[in-house]
Amino acid sequence: MKTHAALFLLVLVSACTYPKAQQDLSIGKQLSFQRNKGNCLACHVIEEGEAPGNIGPALQHIQTRFTSKADLKVLIWDATQFNSQTSMPPFGKNKILTPAEVDHVVDYIWSLNR
Repeated sequence: MKTHAALFLLVLVSACTYPKAQQDLSIGKQLSFQRNKGNCLACHVIEEGEAPGNIGPALQHIQTRFTSKADLKVLIWDATQFNSQTSMPPFGKNKILTPAEVDHVVDYIWSLNR
C-alpha cells in the first residue's frame, strides 16, 4: 500500500510541476525574442526566430558548449568577465534583465536542441 501511495504522490507532483516548466520556457523564449529585453535574436540564430543576426554563435546544442546551466547564467549575467571586448551586453550586471528574467532566459537557452 505504501508503494502505491508513493507512486501516486510522485505522479501527482510530476503532473503539477510539468506545466510550470513549460510556462517558464515560454517566458524565457519571449524574453529572448523581445527587442527591449534579451534581444538574443539581434546577434544569434535561434530556432523559430525571425531575422536573426550572425554576430554571435547559433544558439543550438548549448549543453555541449557549457558544462552547466550555472556557467551559462554567468555568461548571460556578465559576458565581459570573460572577454572585455565582447559585443554581448552584461544583461544582469547592467539590469537589462532582472535576476528572475535571467533565470527564465537561461532555462530557455539551455533547452535548445538538447
